[in-house]
Order: sequence, then C-alpha cells, then structure tokens
Amino acid sequence: CGGVAMGMYNLDQSIRDFAHSSFQMALSKGWPLYMSTKNTILKRYDGRFKDIFQEIYDREYKSQFEAKKIWYEHRLIDDMVAQALKSEGGFVWACKNYDGDVQSDSVAQGYGSLGMMTSVLICPDGKTVEAEAAHGTVTRHYRMHQKGQETSTNPIASIFAWTRGLAHRAKLDNNTSLKNFAVALEEVCIETIESGFMTKDLAACIKGLPNVTRSDYLNTFEFMDKLAENLKGKLSSLPKL
Repeated sequence: CGGVAMGMYNLDQSIRDFAHSSFQMALSKGWPLYMSTKNTILKRYDGRFKDIFQEIYDREYKSQFEAKKIWYEHRLIDDMVAQALKSEGGFVWACKNYDGDVQSDSVAQGYGSLGMMTSVLICPDGKTVEAEAAHGTVTRHYRMHQKGQETSTNPIASIFAWTRGLAHRAKLDNNTSLKNFAVALEEVCIETIESGFMTKDLAACIKGLPNVTRSDYLNTFEFMDKLAENLKGKLSSLPKL
C-alpha cells in the first residue's frame, strides 16, 4: 500500500533568533507576547520552541516585560486561535511558520480585508527589515486593467509596506521629518476609509457583496486620488521642523 511522510527540522539558533525578534517586537509595542505550539502532540519539535522561548524570556526579557507591565505566555495553538477570535487585539502572537501563514490571513480577513494587512519581517539585530504587501500580486485585477476594464483594488497594504519601511529608515537615521510623513500617510489611509471613501472589497464587508452598488465605492485611481488629496491637507497642517 502507498503512503506519505513528512520530515521537519529547525536549528536552535533559528528558534533563538525568532524568540529575540518576538520579544523585541512586544517590548516596542508595549503589548504582551503569546507563543503558540502543539507541544502536547509534537512533544520534541514544538517542545523545543516552547523551552527556548521560556529560557530566553527568563534570562533576558522578564524584567523588561515586568517594567512595562506586560507578560509572556505559551499557549496551545487551538486555545490561542479561540482566544484571538474573541479578543480585541492588543497582543503579539508568535507562531510557527505554517500556523502564522494561516492565522495571519484569518485575522486580516476578520478585520475587513487582506488588502488591509501589514507584513514586516524583522531580523534579530533590529536593524534589517523587509516590509511587504502580504496579499500577493492581485493578478485578476491586473488582467482586468490590461483589458481596459475598471478595477477597484485596495492599495492600503502596499502603501503600508512603504510607510513601515520608511518609518524604519527614519528610526535608523533619527529622521523626524520622514517619521512624521510615514505616520501621516498611515493616518490618512485610516481616516479616508472611516469617512466613507473606500474600495469595493471594503464596501462588500459593510453591505455584503450582492448589495454593493457602484456608488458605494471608488475605483483604484479615484481612491488613490482621494488619498493624495487628504495627505496633502494633512501634511500642510503639520508643524515645520
């Protein structure tokens, strides 16, 4: 009879780097950190993640967390998924690769759209980052655009990829003007949507796709123009440095 097998390995140093990045992210945000595994089943593999995280926390981060009145806790992945669904956020969730790939999209869609999802990869040194739009290339919309058809593509994730990268550059260079620009652009994106100007995917979240009419949303270029208009107004009101 046939069958299938899967093997996995990870290096302790890789897990340590992941732990440091997770603890540093939690400290920078002032949020508690949860690490989720299924160590009750994968006792050796997932158990290694659990043990290394706890060891590093106790040795290097516990006092810093307590000073900020935040905490670190390991939880089973199924318990953590349930907790995330009923929570209001405000925590950092450290996941293994597959868990994170699935749950990040689940959380993003739960809050509206994958087009609203930020993705920043951070190295343990805290200096090297990669910011990206995690939703992919939206090929279907691009093919429609090539045919001359109207599209309503949500650009927020792509914009935030740039703002998070620029904000990190500002942090490294101590560049207040660049930091303020990145913050202003993110605020404009949020304020514009909350004031009722949005792309079709967000209108569908509000009214249900079958009930959406053309007047409920802006197309890609109309939305970008609205963001540019609002950004110009916000930047003009910022104090000059």
